[in-house]
Amino acid sequence: MTALRRFGLLAPLAAVSLAGCGINSVPTADEQVKAAWGNLQADYQRRSDLIPNLVATVKGYAQQEKTVLTDVTNARAKATSVQLNAGDLSDPAKVQAFQAAQSQLSGSLGRLLVSVEAYPDLKSNQNFLALQDQLEGTENRIEVSRRDYNTSVQQYNTLIRTFPTAIGAKVFYNAKPKVPFEASTAAQTAPTVNFGNAS
Repeated sequence: MTALRRFGLLAPLAAVSLAGCGINSVPTADEQVKAAWGNLQADYQRRSDLIPNLVATVKGYAQQEKTVLTDVTNARAKATSVQLNAGDLSDPAKVQAFQAAQSQLSGSLGRLLVSVEAYPDLKSNQNFLALQDQLEGTENRIEVSRRDYNTSVQQYNTLIRTFPTAIGAKVFYNAKPKVPFEASTAAQTAPTVNFGNAS
């Protein structure tokens, strides 16, 4: 009876100790990072799906902008070929490669949209306007999803580095910090297009 009573007193103490060590909070935070990552991936996929329609619409009007259109198509192909799954979010090199491919695509799209200014007929085309609106909306969603992902990463990284959850994170999960997204240096410069050489 004494051993049973002792166990009865120690069980709640053990449960509180484990809870304080992040036994539940670390996987919960990890799942939040994965969910935010999934949302960001969905937004990138939406953008990637819109690009062929945008390029096809612009092609009919802007024949001399073949270089810009080729850049967008190539950047989209590269962005979709660089895969990053939730298990890679702790690998800075893989996150950086994915981010670089997405930034290159953003820059190419920016140059395409700036070049469209030279084509008044295209700017009034309903298909183009609808695609441009969808693309702008998608870019805004990507920005919000990046912010949500970075917030989840910050919460997770803080959780696995602070006492007492740092103990459980290391002992039970061998948790490693997740890598947040950062703005690329190219994102600081607005795209420019020179129409002086247009044929």
